[in-house]
Amino acid sequence: MASFSFGTGNAAKLLRIPLYAVGRIAALVIPRSDRWVFGCGAGIGDGALALYRVAEQKGHRVLWLARSTRDADDAKALGIRTVPRDGLRGWWATIRAGVVVVTHGLGDVNRYGSSDAFVVQLWHGIPLKRIGLDSPVTAQVPPGVPGAVVLRRLLTVLYRRAAQRIQVLPAASHRSRGRLESAFGLDDDRVIVTGEPRVDVLSQGTREQRRQNAATLLTRTGPLLAAQRVLLYAPTWRDGAADPAIPTAAQWVEIVRLLEKHDAILFIRSHPLGEGAYSPPWSSGRVRMLNSDLLADVTPALPRVDVLITDYSSMAYDVGLLAMPVVYLAPDAEQYARERGFYGKYSDVAGDDNAPDWETALAQLDAVLSDDAVRAERSERSAELSAHMHAHRDGRNARRVYQAIRARGVPAPKGAR
Repeated sequence: MASFSFGTGNAAKLLRIPLYAVGRIAALVIPRSDRWVFGCGAGIGDGALALYRVAEQKGHRVLWLARSTRDADDAKALGIRTVPRDGLRGWWATIRAGVVVVTHGLGDVNRYGSSDAFVVQLWHGIPLKRIGLDSPVTAQVPPGVPGAVVLRRLLTVLYRRAAQRIQVLPAASHRSRGRLESAFGLDDDRVIVTGEPRVDVLSQGTREQRRQNAATLLTRTGPLLAAQRVLLYAPTWRDGAADPAIPTAAQWVEIVRLLEKHDAILFIRSHPLGEGAYSPPWSSGRVRMLNSDLLADVTPALPRVDVLITDYSSMAYDVGLLAMPVVYLAPDAEQYARERGFYGKYSDVAGDDNAPDWETALAQLDAVLSDDAVRAERSERSAELSAHMHAHRDGRNARRVYQAIRARGVPAPKGAR
């Protein structure tokens, strides 16, 4: 079972309405400074880290709001100054900040201090599944709650009002831009095609440098030989429901058999809000967990991956920047389309040959790993999908976002020319 759902999260949000009101009143009388504060729902990384580095280089006063001691330790290792997100210090840092940068939601920083701030929402992936105002789960309440219809309408209003605080929302492309405008209820003057800062790392430096840096990250799980193939399985969070693709014991036998045949390692990246029995029922060094507690941001590790296995993750768009083959494993594609919905048709992304089970997926993986022609065809499909969804691939997305922020009236740092 997953550890979080929109229903439980929204219930907590409704109970916190008085605290939001207090924060709103305080924001009317407390002046904001020129400091930029950053937060990220996934840890120290993602687009927030890329933009942090640019703002720091430009001379701005910058501060990261840490969600945990793990965040604080990771930030310290990178030379980043932090204060705890929660509590008085986090609230004061947020309510005094001139610019607030988040990747998931306003809860990335202190949720009671963001009123009237200049909010930059970097988001954390090109939407494939419907999100925000386009998704029925956004205003979901727990089953059996009295007045559920009224509460859902209230949650929709609150979400829309919170989204209206966003001043800059980067989009990877014009196609992605339309999805974000709809999901957040924003005009096109706030959603800007700059490219996403979080994928800059996939275009910076040489191919060999990127691959070596990625290999270093993956060796946190154990040794990784240069000749070994790397597969990455990244299933999508299902808002409290179990992943229908969790392998059975018999399927694990076949998975490990394939890995041994091709001298491959399978890394499993389950969603940080979900849990699942993704490990085989026996110890196998060829299957390794790569959860967010080990690696907060998986994007820098992608250059060492040879094949991605996923269902509805936006990672499918990102790996196209590397022309990486993708095998789509989605046993519940039709149900997911009915209950959550996609932007466009799932087959537009996954093709008509997406796998409904592990047996089919393993056959496709075997072909990709064995046949150069199959691998080339899958790589071309991946690159073509990415070309439609990523307008920029020069490693300068974070700089374009920074320029967009400055163009909207945010002052240069004191002492800058």
